[in-house]
Amino acid sequence: MTTATSTPPLWSDPGRYLDLMDSPWGRMLVTMQDALSYATARFWADRGVSTLHLPVTTGAVSSPMGLGSDSQPVKARMFGRDVYLADSMQFTLEYGCRMAGSGCYYLMPSFRGEDPDNSHLCQFFHSEAELPGGLDTIMATVEDYIRHLARHLLTACPDTVRAAAGTVIHLEGIADGRSPFERMTFDAAARLLGHDADLIRIGTASGRPPWRTLTRRAERLLIDRCKSPVWVTHYDHLAVPFYQAFADDSHHSALNADLLFGLGEIVGAGERHISAEQVRAALALHHVGEDS
Repeated sequence: MTTATSTPPLWSDPGRYLDLMDSPWGRMLVTMQDALSYATARFWADRGVSTLHLPVTTGAVSSPMGLGSDSQPVKARMFGRDVYLADSMQFTLEYGCRMAGSGCYYLMPSFRGEDPDNSHLCQFFHSEAELPGGLDTIMATVEDYIRHLARHLLTACPDTVRAAAGTVIHLEGIADGRSPFERMTFDAAARLLGHDADLIRIGTASGRPPWRTLTRRAERLLIDRCKSPVWVTHYDHLAVPFYQAFADDSHHSALNADLLFGLGEIVGAGERHISAEQVRAALALHHVGEDS
């Protein structure tokens, strides 16, 4: 596929920053960011969900938040003390959810201590929400949000998207859809992929049972098979952050879901524990200290 948009300048060369002034890529970035921010605000406002502005620093972290994650915390020194740049402010969103009633959201920067690649940046803007309800509620809401964004981009800046991607058919397919996205459990995905070692990564740690995660190649194969966005649900609990609710009495799987489309996993969602007892059980399972 050919594109009409030039590649971005080399950020390692400060002199190239001025090139953005005449760069089609730079103008595309401004147009797309504005459209996505506007559409996000309208989507949540129409649902009565409040926005919060939150601190980007925290005094304590438990990263990597899941044994299946290789992201490390980003440490900084401010005002004579060590702090961390947050990769998520979701715990504060949980407080906000209790106060706002119908839920709350933000669009804020996120920082992760990992090497960037074609699908992950180590610093980016995070669209995140906490809502009352269960996993089905949030999955349906995410689907509505994705379709809302696609419809808005087709209205606000279709030529910009077409210049960058060469087509808008990927947006039209999402915007025109009415049926829920396909869903499969992690166990079903593993069976479909044949438990291939190149597709299903096995993690181990002392004193804990092994756990499984999908490789990026596996995510792309599932997307190609489904020909549309697909949810993968109920991951092994040790592969996800401790705060995801247990899906079974044995504490093997989690009430979580990843939405795969485009480059791979684009959205992560999950239900939270209900009681302090459940949280402590999850902290113990993941060997995360509860003091901080």
